Amino acid sequence: VGNHEATPVNAFPPPYVQGNQSSAWLYDAMAEAWQDWLPAPALQTLRAAGFYTVQVWPGLRLVSLNMNFCSQANFWLLINSTDPAGQLQWLVGVLAAAEQAGEKVHIIGHIPPAHCLRSWSWNYYRIVSRFEGTIAAQFFGHTHVDEFEMFYDEETLTRPVSIAFVAPSVTTYINLNPGYRVYEVDGAYPGSSHAVLDHETFILNLTEANMPGAEPRWQRLYRAREAYGLPSAFPADWDQLIRRFQDDERLFQRFWFLFHKGHPPREPCLAACKAALLCALRTGRSADPSLCQPLRPALPFPRIQELWRQRRLC
Repeated sequence: VGNHEATPVNAFPPPYVQGNQSSAWLYDAMAEAWQDWLPAPALQTLRAAGFYTVQVWPGLRLVSLNMNFCSQANFWLLINSTDPAGQLQWLVGVLAAAEQAGEKVHIIGHIPPAHCLRSWSWNYYRIVSRFEGTIAAQFFGHTHVDEFEMFYDEETLTRPVSIAFVAPSVTTYINLNPGYRVYEVDGAYPGSSHAVLDHETFILNLTEANMPGAEPRWQRLYRAREAYGLPSAFPADWDQLIRRFQDDERLFQRFWFLFHKGHPPREPCLAACKAALLCALRTGRSADPSLCQPLRPALPFPRIQELWRQRRLC
């Protein structure tokens, strides 16, 4: 469920809000459209609050979260920003059952966790840390750019336990090429990790497409392991990549180019911009300066937050 699905946008009241202010019309429409794909229990939670779980095949479970219940733009969360729909409590139950059954879990959602309200974001981070052996992958969007968010163990904040992949958008907002991503995931066999092994991103270059006589053409922009020289695509590899960005300016500027789907802004990303971006990549929960400290940022954390809040999100 994206933040533009509601009317007005970003307005997702908790399920106990009834009448013409309720979002039941939206969840009912989704359940109607997806009824051939989802079993009855999934349709029940979808109708209640826009989230669900379903077994994709033996050994792999999908969890779809309604991230609007953590959105900083959802004014309904002034009532309760901790767990307004009981979704996190439900998630813990789903993950515990999956752990017991030996299932791996893929989590999908719209708004990435670090863009959530602080209380929700920190509780979600704790859940990911607890179930690191069960959660095989996390997939989000919303920001329109190509990025990721790291998750570390809560005891030391140094051991990478998970990564939230944030895919680029097909929409051009704002001043970007359309893009989409294909993930390569460990396959369906007994004992599979179901982890992300690699991913590749495709774009439609609008500059080329608008040349006289040109035919619009989708093309592969890059493949992650090849572009960044990653031995694998596990959380530890992405953690090391952030550290490499610090010292390898050429590699960082390549990331900046790919971050914008091949059409970066005219203003270069210099010291302050780089400090803010690297801090954001390492911060899977909102407003936590301790996650940036290993990067030795030259700027105080409030200034880093201020810089990163200047991004224009949809």
